[in-house]
Amino acid sequence: MVGMPKRSPLIVACFCVFACARITAFAQDNAAPPVDSGQLTLPDAPVPTFLASDPRRTALPDDQGQTAPAAVDTTTGAPQREATWHSLPGDFLHDQKDLWTFPWQLAKGRHLVPTLLVVGGTVGLIFADKEDTPYFRSHQQNWDDVNDVFDPLITTGEVIALPTGLLVAGYIRHDDREVNTAILATEAYGDSTVINLAMKAVTRRLRPSDVPVGGDYGDTFFNGGKSPFKGSSFPSGHSTAVWSVATVVAERYRHRGKPWIPVMCYTLATAISFSRITESAHFPSDVWLGSALGYSIAKYQTLKPR
Repeated sequence: MVGMPKRSPLIVACFCVFACARITAFAQDNAAPPVDSGQLTLPDAPVPTFLASDPRRTALPDDQGQTAPAAVDTTTGAPQREATWHSLPGDFLHDQKDLWTFPWQLAKGRHLVPTLLVVGGTVGLIFADKEDTPYFRSHQQNWDDVNDVFDPLITTGEVIALPTGLLVAGYIRHDDREVNTAILATEAYGDSTVINLAMKAVTRRLRPSDVPVGGDYGDTFFNGGKSPFKGSSFPSGHSTAVWSVATVVAERYRHRGKPWIPVMCYTLATAISFSRITESAHFPSDVWLGSALGYSIAKYQTLKPR
């Protein structure tokens, strides 16, 4: 038995449910076409010309007398969610409302199976941290070359560079999809970061590097710094950020004749996440939950058709 306080797995499990925020949105009816709200866009926000009007028309929820054509991706034929700089603040607040009320969905018996899979995997890895973390710390020098490439500042720059590059390229090339993808990636980054920081502030877990070599890795929760930005390891912020951004880009370009884009995005996300373990910055359980948090929020909340 790992020498962890008995309360830790139970308390941590309560916060792990946020990792599944919208991970089960596949159970919802995503076939319904999104509604074009008809909002004005900022002058520099492109109008998505690659969308076609679906013959079906959907009544606006706040005005039953109005209807709007459903936007459908002309390449894949699937409903696509679009965003503009004008709609971004409202979209972000809408996402946060859904994410923070997700436990109510669980209380109603919805999405229990995928939630238990993520929470169960996280708790299992927490108990395994005492065994696997000493191995990574003792072999840290074997990963020096890799860790140099994935230095924390470098990885943060890589995460930010992906949507920034899409945004700049989109405006230069007048590519509406690239601009909209960059905006959605920004939204997903913000959506997942808020949940991540809230969990860090509560769990205040020590980082592996904070524990003396040969020390007790089983008593790390609620012992770290008070700030979620420093000294709080659970869950991994880098993993959450890179998976949220990578998932948006990968899903937006899936089935569009560029199969290398999802492969590149998810490979980058996996490499950055794993580097957090080899650098002794995070436990495997931190990385697992952070990755699940970023992926699920981006795919099943940010990108969900509305």
